[in-house]
Amino acid sequence: MNTVDNDLYRDVTEFARSTPEWVHTLAEIGTEAGLLLLMAVAVAVWWHNRRSGARGVALALLVPVTTAIAYGISEVLKSMVDEERPCRAVRGAVTSLAACPPHGDWSFPSNHATLAAALATGIFLARRALVWAVLPMALLVAFSRVFLGVHYPHDVAAGLLLGAAVALLGALLLVRAATRVVERAERGRLRVLVKA
Repeated sequence: MNTVDNDLYRDVTEFARSTPEWVHTLAEIGTEAGLLLLMAVAVAVWWHNRRSGARGVALALLVPVTTAIAYGISEVLKSMVDEERPCRAVRGAVTSLAACPPHGDWSFPSNHATLAAALATGIFLARRALVWAVLPMALLVAFSRVFLGVHYPHDVAAGLLLGAAVALLGALLLVRAATRVVERAERGRLRVLVKA
């Protein structure tokens, strides 16, 4: 592992250790709650977009699809790279705030960062006005993984890039086909899913 990444990891985790206990608790809860909140926003966007035409509905319905694809790719990458968690590998680092995942639960890329970026990018594509809310949320989820001591900075950077790229590319490749499916569904039994 490169020295700069190890040093940055040590700096962030030492700073994390110096913060009050309530910040530790907030970071631990926030790392999962942020993802749940992004999922809730994705559902709200679908609900809102049901009145905005077939393309808007298609983009909203693609959010969970592209997020699942991004997660699958990140899992494949994890098993190929086999990078040990920094909470076990970085010498001289303070004890991580979160329990260090077991050996075999690899570090690169961060699944949390991948999911957060895929959700935020998909939400942005489906409802651009929400970028001010979902982008900071995704970045906080990603940062929390280093703050808690369970990922290197490059793990979360790679996860953010992967999630955003898959969501963007997936939407570009699938939106036409998804729009046609929604248009057919509007005329059929699935009308409740796509129209108010």
